[in-house]
Amino acid sequence: MIVVFDAQCLLCNGWVQFLLKHDRRGRFQFAAIQGDVGRRLLADAGLQVEGLQTLLLVDRGQSWQHTDAILRILHALGWPWRAAWAAWLVPAPLRNGLYRLIARNRYWLFGRSEYCLVPDSKVAKRFLD
Repeated sequence: MIVVFDAQCLLCNGWVQFLLKHDRRGRFQFAAIQGDVGRRLLADAGLQVEGLQTLLLVDRGQSWQHTDAILRILHALGWPWRAAWAAWLVPAPLRNGLYRLIARNRYWLFGRSEYCLVPDSKVAKRFLD
């Protein structure tokens, strides 16, 4: 499973750090939208880097965005994170509307780094760029 994320977004970097900490089985790999692999995966999903307001989850040729991606990721982490699956009860337009609102304002709310995340040597092999 590949998580495509904005490496300059501090919220996105925090999400990746969370996943690295809680993904005990090492199921996730990561690709920054600023890298070649991330850009290719976005293009394959019909997305462009410019104005992107979602993270992307790619697994075996399928891709998910917005809260669909987040909920699938949390489910894959196992318990207790799998309990977030209950959020599927909230209609997608509501979940994704809130997601897009936060995504549009993520740099203002959480900050932006001029530099991409540099992974620790222990997890560097999980980053595709």
